[in-house]
Amino acid sequence: MTRRRRLQQALALAASSGAWPLVSHAQVAPTASGSPSASLAPGAQPPIADAGERKVLRVLFRSAETSFDPARISDLYSRTVTGHIFESLYAYDPLARPTVVVPLTAVGMPEVSGDFRVWTVRIQPGIFFADDPAFGGRRREMVAQDHVYAFQRAVDPANLSPFAPLVLDLKIVGLAASRDAAKGRPYDYDRPIAGLQVLDRYTLRFTLEQPRPRFDEALAQSDLLGAQAREVVQRYGATIGEHPVGTGPFRLKSWRRSSRIVLERNPGYREVLYHGRPAPGDAEGQALLARFKGRRLPMVDEVDVAIVEEEQPRWLSFLNGEVDGLVTTTGALPNTFANEALPGGHLSPRLARAQVQAQRGLASDSAYTVFGMDDPIVGGTAPAQVALRRAISLAYDVGREIRLARRNQAVPANSFMLPHTSGYDPAFKSEMSDYDPARAKALLDVYGYRDRDGDGFRERPDGSPLELVIATEPDTINRAFNELWQKCLNAVGLRVRFATQQWAENLKAAEAGKLMMWTLGGSAASPDGQDSMAQMYGPQAGGQNLARFRLDAMDRLYERTQVLPDGPERERLFFEARRLAVAYMPYKAHVHRIYTDLCHPWLSGFRRPLFAVDWWQRVDVDPALRRRMTA
Repeated sequence: MTRRRRLQQALALAASSGAWPLVSHAQVAPTASGSPSASLAPGAQPPIADAGERKVLRVLFRSAETSFDPARISDLYSRTVTGHIFESLYAYDPLARPTVVVPLTAVGMPEVSGDFRVWTVRIQPGIFFADDPAFGGRRREMVAQDHVYAFQRAVDPANLSPFAPLVLDLKIVGLAASRDAAKGRPYDYDRPIAGLQVLDRYTLRFTLEQPRPRFDEALAQSDLLGAQAREVVQRYGATIGEHPVGTGPFRLKSWRRSSRIVLERNPGYREVLYHGRPAPGDAEGQALLARFKGRRLPMVDEVDVAIVEEEQPRWLSFLNGEVDGLVTTTGALPNTFANEALPGGHLSPRLARAQVQAQRGLASDSAYTVFGMDDPIVGGTAPAQVALRRAISLAYDVGREIRLARRNQAVPANSFMLPHTSGYDPAFKSEMSDYDPARAKALLDVYGYRDRDGDGFRERPDGSPLELVIATEPDTINRAFNELWQKCLNAVGLRVRFATQQWAENLKAAEAGKLMMWTLGGSAASPDGQDSMAQMYGPQAGGQNLARFRLDAMDRLYERTQVLPDGPERERLFFEARRLAVAYMPYKAHVHRIYTDLCHPWLSGFRRPLFAVDWWQRVDVDPALRRRMTA
């Protein structure tokens, strides 16, 4: 008998015998705030496992990681792992909606000057890195210098860090000069940096060239800017990406590239207790706080991550009880099976009988197509190239993508700004979401993209061949997107072919400016819309700015929004940026995704984080219940 069949029989037996209370087929929908709705089985709480029994959280990634060196990554999958190993000074409150920054390794919030240029942070003493041979058998305490080192590694040219432009944009006095001095020679990690002062063993002072009212959000990125020990990096050198050593709740136990990642509880992790500050009217948050407050973190002993790129195997892994949940942007419910799991927007009777819990909400993310602005065909800001990009956008049927490829698990996007962030306006409407092949054809005709040889496909204005090349990945959802792209583009006379390789390889090619077009997704790392604007900021070309878009007017808007506090003036600048982005179309925003998270009843405590990537330490699993249900 197969494992899946055994689980199906167990579910049926339990339902018929009343072993688990049935759940009503309540409709699953986003809350008014857009945050995930409360569990469909609010009264059903799995029992706590027997004391001493090892708890293993089992989850999926839908794409492979690239590295575990924080200085060299940008993809969500790698960052999710590093976010559980390393720790920054601050973090986002896991229960607060809207979210707020809270201390993580710092003592209290920063002391901030009135002009937002000087930020002083004190660090908790007695925080230690996980044991590693690099420490020579001694316990290694985290100190202020370890945070300075993380910033230095981010801007060291030898690391080719994709987020170096973001760090440099913080305008830390002397940091850019330290990078410039390393051109053609090794970076000098012993060189003093005026804006990164270690006042004493546990005190840091950041001094900025310009006001940065939201600088604390930059200090809340454990995945990229968590404290790093210099002796570890020096010991492992070129293989540091295989040896992440941080102060966080987990450490790397084993790793098979693009296949399986296993983290285990960091035995030297300090006493950190479950806490949070949910709003008074936040029933879900208040329930989680009441149940878990005071529990020591992490609550699980191990995290087993399998990389499963195809949708059907991910769905079957969940049905078979081989994973504890389909959750977050790294591995939520596959769109292909949304109707099976949630027919008519209701949890299916089969899943309801099994006490599967569902949370559904509009994610702070988007799916979009990046146009390579250095590409001779689709790139550039000349009128003909702009017209081609806008015609491609108008030719593409976003509504069909939502209905068929995404099974209605998304809403149209009208700009590059992301839900739940500043600068996002749900009432903003633009041609970004329009499907108008007639206008697309007219644009192409006016700017000289015509079929000159009668083969049904257009040539470039100079008569040379025109072929669009879209980078893609070898999985089910991308095959659906490719079919739609081909149908839509062929309908307006544009020839297209697809170049298939793994996601990580496409990312490398995009960062190097070697892709013409690529459709991918992105998630907000903070509640500040400034991060989205970074996608079009010229100095970040090749980093956040995958399109390599350069426009003085956009750069000026980006720089002005950096120094302003939140308020109407800043929102007006965001509005101008949205209009410029639609006019020049370096990115075609498709949708903002609706994610449905499914959890088996033996997994408790999950709440989708809005911006942070770390959550594994705040959930619990009951291996005894899992064993009974999957036997």
